[in-house]
Amino acid sequence: MRHIGHWIDGAEVRGTSGKHGPVYDPAAGHVQAEVDFASVDEVDAVVASCTRAAVGWSQASLSRRAEILFKFRELLDARKADLARLLTSEHGKVFSDAMGEISRGIENVEFACGIPHLLKGEHSEQAATGVDVYSLRQPLGVVAAITPFNFPAMVPIWMLANGVACGNAVVLKPSEKDPSPSLFLAALLKEAGLPDGVLNVVNGDKLVVDRLIEHPGVAALSFVGSTPIARYIYENGTRRGKRVQALGGAKNHMVVLPDADVGMAADAAVSAAYGSAGERCMAVAMVVAVGDVAEPLVRAIEARLDRIKVGPGTDPENEMGPLITREHRDRVASYLDIAKEEGATVVRDGREQKFANDGFFLGVSLIDKVKPNSRVHCEEIFGPVLSVLRVGTYDEALAIVNSHEYGNGTAIFTRDGGAARRFQREVDVGMVGINVPIPVPVSYYSFGGWRASLFGDHHMYGPEGIRFFTRTKVVTSRWPDPATSVIDLGFPRNR
Repeated sequence: MRHIGHWIDGAEVRGTSGKHGPVYDPAAGHVQAEVDFASVDEVDAVVASCTRAAVGWSQASLSRRAEILFKFRELLDARKADLARLLTSEHGKVFSDAMGEISRGIENVEFACGIPHLLKGEHSEQAATGVDVYSLRQPLGVVAAITPFNFPAMVPIWMLANGVACGNAVVLKPSEKDPSPSLFLAALLKEAGLPDGVLNVVNGDKLVVDRLIEHPGVAALSFVGSTPIARYIYENGTRRGKRVQALGGAKNHMVVLPDADVGMAADAAVSAAYGSAGERCMAVAMVVAVGDVAEPLVRAIEARLDRIKVGPGTDPENEMGPLITREHRDRVASYLDIAKEEGATVVRDGREQKFANDGFFLGVSLIDKVKPNSRVHCEEIFGPVLSVLRVGTYDEALAIVNSHEYGNGTAIFTRDGGAARRFQREVDVGMVGINVPIPVPVSYYSFGGWRASLFGDHHMYGPEGIRFFTRTKVVTSRWPDPATSVIDLGFPRNR
């Protein structure tokens, strides 16, 4: 059986704890590899390696850092098909989704290549007589990146591109469910010229996360995952004086007004709800249908469901793959029974679709007439289940979105520019789409939600990512007037 270790000091190494976990092939339903789980001592050794490497790396010139990132970008682009196959193998998403994920990651590397410009400070000459004041942005030291299973390439790139560009050493702890892409990225960075120890990858479970939270040598924690774990990392990390950005869960609403193009809205809802089997924090989980648009919209969505080809991600004809584990598939499916118990209408039950093998598949599901206080509406399902909530007015729709626990992403579909402008001002959500169902910001903005979707003061990647991975130092300087200096500077003196 294939064995997956850690990446330490520029090479993959076997773990020494004796503990390991399974890595499944979600499309086949069997274990394809074992991944080592690190001990506390191994985590400490990884942090020590990063600490040593951080000293020299923090002094590396900006041009040298940019050179390595440019090379990494080229290697990543050249090898993206190989990386995409790893994603399909361990996560299960179809190849086209995997390629799209990597492309979005490459955009973040391109942003980080501009680090000489991004780290420019400010300068005030003659703030007082003979006194200059200026600011510097300097790295934090050793930072930890704790990443989720659903984007095993893109989210690590979000963190490590800016983290490394800013002069930090990074400990990357990927999900134990699909760890191989992180080792692939580490090998590419080594090939690009990144010094050994600047990026180390340590695999494991909660023990590893807890040690990174506790370790006095780790200055910051960057996390993407569920809200309970985000809250746990934020509270325990900040209690120990660390800087923390912890992105949590989501329940993204797509508001459809009566004047919307029903076909366009239905296409958007289907692609945003079922892409990557719904296992993404920006998936549309709830359609809020306003007024008379509800009935034709539900019919239009249902009519499109039979066209979605579900199967192994290795088949280029398939548009949706399996879920990550059998347990997660069963948990997602349980919400279809919950919906019936709560009085909603299950228009399409994905369990009725049959598959040829034992993979962790669930067909696309559609629930109509969901109630605002129901579990189906309030809880994050994180699978290929799209729900429809019907309301009478725009104000009711806005209240539904703003009162939800999560404030990650939302979208509105309308032909009315005034309604769209009003919505973007009034909605209490971090990322907003106007006739765009998945409003993931481009790399030169930043990604993050509000309320229970984000713990911390900084959003992910982009300008806020640079701020998160650096701290500002302000220097106030005074130099003697050459005319009065007692040191011969070689200048003619004024008499």
